[in-house]
Parts: sequence; C-alpha cells; structure tokens
Amino acid sequence: MALRGGTHGGSRRASRGRRGRLRLTPRGRLVLLILPVVLAALVLLIARGSRSPALRVPRAPHVPSAPAIPLAAAQTVPVRAPETPPRTRQGPSPLALDAIRQGELPQTPERPTAGTARFHEEMRALWSGITRDSVSPAMPAFFPEGAYVQVKAIYGASSDWSYRLVHDFRLDIQAAHGLLGDRGAGARLVAVDVPASFAHWIPPGVCYNRIGYWEMPNARVVYRIGGAERSFGIASLIGWRGVWYVVHLGAVERRGANGYIDDPESGRGTPQDSGTC
Repeated sequence: MALRGGTHGGSRRASRGRRGRLRLTPRGRLVLLILPVVLAALVLLIARGSRSPALRVPRAPHVPSAPAIPLAAAQTVPVRAPETPPRTRQGPSPLALDAIRQGELPQTPERPTAGTARFHEEMRALWSGITRDSVSPAMPAFFPEGAYVQVKAIYGASSDWSYRLVHDFRLDIQAAHGLLGDRGAGARLVAVDVPASFAHWIPPGVCYNRIGYWEMPNARVVYRIGGAERSFGIASLIGWRGVWYVVHLGAVERRGANGYIDDPESGRGTPQDSGTC
C-alpha cells in the first residue's frame, strides 16, 4: 500500500521548482532585447556631451564655372622674340660694283677725262678713305682687278694686284692720313688737278703689258685744312674704257714696305710730267 506522505512531499518539491523559474511573456522578451541597445545609446550620448563642441567650418559659396570658349572663337595674340639683326658685311658700293663690271669688259681706246661725274665720285671716295684711314672706302677709285689681269702679261696677275698694288695703296692711304694730322677731321677736298696734256698712250708690249692703255702721271689732290690750302700728288692714273683709276697713289717705284706721299706742298703745287708706265 502506497504511503501518501511520500507522494505529497514530491509534489511540493515539484511545485517549488516550478515557482523558481521566471516565465517571460513575448513582450518581456522584446524589452530584454531592446534594453541593451538603449543603454549603449545613452552611454554614447553622455560621452559625446562631455567633449568640446565641434568647430564648424562654413562652406565656401558656390561659384559657377565660366562657360567654355570654342577654339574657333578664341583670340590668339602672337608673342614674338626680340629680333636680332643678322651680322652682315657691308658689300661694295654701287660705284665699286660698276668698276668691277667695267674691269671685266674689254679695253677700248677711248681717252679718259677728269671732267665727268664718275671721276668726281671716285675722287670723293679716295678722299673718304684718306680721312678715315681706311682703304675700303677708297677702293671705287682704284684700278679694277679684272682690268689689271687683262692688261698684265705676267704670271699671277691677280695675286700681284692683291698683294702688291692694293697693299701699297693701303700703305699710301695711311701715309696721307698721317699727313693731315690731328686736324684731318676738318680737312676738305677742294679739287683734283689732272693736266690733260700729261695723258699718254702705253702700247702693248711695254712695261709687261699685253694690251694698251692711257696713263696720267702726277695729278694733284688739293685740299683745305686750318684755313690753308695744301696738296699732294697721285703718282699714276691708268685709263680703262674711258675712265681714270688710281693705280699708284704715293709712288710707282718703292724702296721698302712703307707708305709714300707724292710731293706734298703748300698751295695747289705744280704737276710734273714723269712719263711713267
């Protein structure tokens, strides 16, 4: 026979165990799930509230961009570098070029004269070279190389023209410039006396020449300096196609490599007929 008392005690224990458990409703469960999240949010807000307020930087105003300009409508302003003039050598004067051309043409028997505009231009060129102490401006008055090569029956006539005649002409230009002295800048050309009676024809075969030409010795350059009139000679003029040219300024025969002045005098001087080649 079962004891009642034992059954009753086990029932109590079971009842106590059921009372010790917490029964949650669905709403309670939801609260438990949300509560940690709420607590974390509160902690974050409190932490932020304890810090310094954030510095707010005002936003820059919006500036609309400029509309694009089509290339066809844009204006281009070219920028040029400063121009550097090229280095150029000054070429021969028209008078010198004409003398060169004349020298390449054949000789004629025409007798030269000093009364032409051409001869006056040559003498002004000669005077310019003397006052400037430079042979270059005086070259239009000098016997052309081409003509000299045609005249002379010698070997190397072109070299003889360059290294002897022009060289001597340069030395004589320097000597005449020295004659003018410190007052040379104020010296003025007055005239060039060319005695027509001194002109004579040099036939072929004389003085190493293959063709004939006219020659004029001792014409005189007349100039004024410091209120006084002075002069010096041109040792020899030579004619080519009816035009006089200087071939020897200071001297025909030379002793040493020096410049010469032909018979410098006060006043106009007196030409002397020497009958040179």
